[in-house]
Amino acid sequence: MLTSLAYRWRRLRGSDRYAECLRVLLALGGAVAWCFGTGRIDAVVSVLLGIIACALAETEDHWRNRLTTLLLTLACFAISAFSVQWLFPYPAVFAVGLTLSTFALVMLGAASERYATVAGATLLLAVYTMIGADQPQVGSWWYQPSLLLAGAAWYGALSLLWSVLAPQQAVRLSLARLFDALADYLEGKAAMFTPVHGVDREAMQWSLAMQNERVVDALNDTRLVLVDRIGARRPRGATAERLQLYLIAQDIHERISSAHYPYDELAEALFHSDVLFRCEHLLRLEARTCRQRADALRMHTTPAANATSEATMADLSSALDALREQSHPPAAHLLRAVDALVRNIGAIQQQLAGQVPHEWRGRQAGLLQDPGPQSLRDGWDRIRIQLTPRSFRFRHALRLSLALLAGYVVLHVMHPRHGYWILLTTLLVCQPSYGATRLRLMQRVAGTVAGLVLGWVTLKLLPFGPWQMPLVVFSGVVFFAARHRRYTIATAAITLFVVLCFNQVGSGYDVMLPRLLDTLIGTAIAALAMRLVLPDWQGRRFDEVLADTVRSDARYLERILAQYTTGRRDDLDYRIARRDAHNANAALSAVLANMLREPGQHQRGTETLLRFLSAAHALLGQLSALGANRQVIASPAARDAVAHAGTATVNALAQLGDALANGLTAQATTDDTVLLEPFIASADDDTARLVLGQLSQMLVQRHRLAELANALSAS
Repeated sequence: MLTSLAYRWRRLRGSDRYAECLRVLLALGGAVAWCFGTGRIDAVVSVLLGIIACALAETEDHWRNRLTTLLLTLACFAISAFSVQWLFPYPAVFAVGLTLSTFALVMLGAASERYATVAGATLLLAVYTMIGADQPQVGSWWYQPSLLLAGAAWYGALSLLWSVLAPQQAVRLSLARLFDALADYLEGKAAMFTPVHGVDREAMQWSLAMQNERVVDALNDTRLVLVDRIGARRPRGATAERLQLYLIAQDIHERISSAHYPYDELAEALFHSDVLFRCEHLLRLEARTCRQRADALRMHTTPAANATSEATMADLSSALDALREQSHPPAAHLLRAVDALVRNIGAIQQQLAGQVPHEWRGRQAGLLQDPGPQSLRDGWDRIRIQLTPRSFRFRHALRLSLALLAGYVVLHVMHPRHGYWILLTTLLVCQPSYGATRLRLMQRVAGTVAGLVLGWVTLKLLPFGPWQMPLVVFSGVVFFAARHRRYTIATAAITLFVVLCFNQVGSGYDVMLPRLLDTLIGTAIAALAMRLVLPDWQGRRFDEVLADTVRSDARYLERILAQYTTGRRDDLDYRIARRDAHNANAALSAVLANMLREPGQHQRGTETLLRFLSAAHALLGQLSALGANRQVIASPAARDAVAHAGTATVNALAQLGDALANGLTAQATTDDTVLLEPFIASADDDTARLVLGQLSQMLVQRHRLAELANALSAS
């Protein structure tokens, strides 16, 4: 029993949300204790709202950068809070300031994700200041803003101290999320190797594309955390070890993504062999190893060796040898593909076992591209580029600004009590895409109703204020624990938080009906703004996204082919090209998922686009297979053949990307592979034959993409 409880406690400490929730618990608990200990019950609402705003502005930075970000956050909060307090008595001026500042803060997010987070929290704090200013004034004009800033500074100090005491925790948790995502992708890929008839592998490709999007997001998040820790310094100690682990995860991702042969044809050719079953089994074991690695990172332990995986790898190699020795073995090109597949799976197994590739030893490989602005001019250039109605950020900034202005006008026309919750709801519900807004709208309404019911029950059972404060703290912690994955629960928790907070300074019953009505009004304004103000229907972006996907693949292929001449190396240029290709594929998946949530009249060739996504992911898999098998081609003649064939393939992909970008009809000929026949015939090297076979498959996939693009244009 004690062992089980100790294990559960360690699991809780290793969870992604534990650190933030503990900080919020300490901050809210400390603030409540101070307010009641000093008798300043009237200050509790503003101080707690300041804590929540600062916690929402928090980024996973090293303590040096976190100090800078904290000072920037407090400066933005101070400007916002005091501006609201000063302009509050002048509705016309306030309306202009609200609209312009909202637009400016949303556009500031174009500089980097860090600024986007701070800007969003600043807008939230502005609405919190309005809520405080709308209450009966207790002190001077500066009293409520000062309380908000005091709460924010208190949480910021705790966060900074936590970062000093646990500088590597964010890196470990980010890597753990990455290995969990890799495990999901491995399990999805394992299902592709089931050698049975009637399997819908195109549907599996759609699922893999969605899983790949999650892996790409995890890779990007981990890179940001590592760049923040490393900066311009040479990585040392734990940071160097985790950088190496991140680079291994990148390589594993490339190997998992690879597709060495069409899966249907592979299953048909090896239907009576157990090789594919063994591949599937080993991939599932490697997925389990990834999860064990994630757990070890979370709980700060050493992962156990997986002897089962090593034995299974040996059995797979023996099965492949037996396949070669059959009296009627499969065709030579098929054996080459299966042999490359087995080597690839074996390389994943070795890396998960901690065997660093020879070419990586002694190498920091440590140049990581910093996505943040390198200067004020760079930051301004990023914002300036987005100042066009074609930019989704510009459209969202304008839409949110006008939505908040409309909410402000409505509350002055109706004069509802606690009317500034209309603005709060509009701010939180109005998202950049229609699908995300609709989902958030439903979650917000459902969570608000649930929270009000809980609040009513709580006030009936615990009518006295001081006894409710533990629930206030608890509901605030639940909000932060659930806000990323269970927004309905998070909304219910923060609604209960608000009801109980206002019960300390008045009557909690009085805020229940206004909270519900204001939520409904705010969600209605957000929904109307999304439909009427520069609606960002995803179907309009598809030509641009499709073109970017194919062009990124062409650049990735160029980088891969160069290394069949110079040798394998994961330098910065190569990793950037690989990341751009995966990011573009993930963007295609995300845009399609958003479009499927839009009204039917705004959906564009849904079935064709799903097939395009499947074909694009298959093409990326063929590219990844070339990337996973990089090595120098020994024969000069074979190198020349690969170079010429590669140039023809890159040009074919680039031509398709240009046609998609310019709205032209894509050239879709059935004899694309004829381009490579002279090179395949002249190749005298097994590696060259493998590369040429992959290029031939890419041209087949490129032909399919062109046909689907033309069908999409005609629909």
